[in-house]
Amino acid sequence: MPDVLFSVFPNEQFVDLTVYQNGYEKCAPMHGFGPNVRNHFLFHYIISGKGTLRGNGKNMTCAEYQLSAGSGFLIEPGYVNHYWADKEDPWEYIWIEFGGLRAREYMESAGLSQTQPVYQPEKKEDGLKVLEEMFAVVKAEENSWLYQIGHLYLFIDTLIRTSQTRKRALGGKLREFYVREAINYIEDHYSENVTIEDMARFCKLDRSYFGKVFKSVVGQSPQEFLIRYRMEKAVESLVLTDAAISDISVSVGYANSLHFSRAFKGVYGIPPREYRKKHKLVKR
Repeated sequence: MPDVLFSVFPNEQFVDLTVYQNGYEKCAPMHGFGPNVRNHFLFHYIISGKGTLRGNGKNMTCAEYQLSAGSGFLIEPGYVNHYWADKEDPWEYIWIEFGGLRAREYMESAGLSQTQPVYQPEKKEDGLKVLEEMFAVVKAEENSWLYQIGHLYLFIDTLIRTSQTRKRALGGKLREFYVREAINYIEDHYSENVTIEDMARFCKLDRSYFGKVFKSVVGQSPQEFLIRYRMEKAVESLVLTDAAISDISVSVGYANSLHFSRAFKGVYGIPPREYRKKHKLVKR
């Protein structure tokens, strides 16, 4: 049996970033996980040894990656992945499962995705900095939730700054300013009948140009970001309250409950009622 350190942190509220689970594992030869689909982002950093990651590559073809110590890999939610330890030199790794409203944006900034899952640090010592912050998160069980989240931000900041595939500045601070304004607008008006034209008008940009600027910085179209933001807010209500599905639908900008259910299923793969049944937090 592998030597496993495993800990679970309760998700008190949905924020920009939150930790779901994390741990450390020294695997036996050929020990693996999957094939399966994750609900959240999952990042592994390989401390020693070797292993293999298999998942969907570009154009939905199957891709396989041979990985070794000093590198890492990302599992993106919604995709089938399978990974296992080497037969002769099994890997030892640390991992963090996380999500939140900005999780995808930050992974895009690091140049990591389902089609580009491998993290390689620009320098060996950079990888050790990532490892250090990951251990701080894993060992945060005895500290406050804020302490843990603080180190999660530091881990992701280090990941972005040290990744060989990180995105370079696209258009400088002006584009980032426009995107920040648009996201602020979404945060304030997601419960209303928001359109892309509304966002572009608020930023005083042409609709087409606004869409290009937003996607170049965030990695998603404004519409995709808006839908995911609304669904994250809906999940918060589903798991933390007893509000009716129809009321939750209206609260996130869907007057029609059927349209809301379709959008929710499009993001999470199951209807909101079924999601609540599986993930509802029960007061102890």
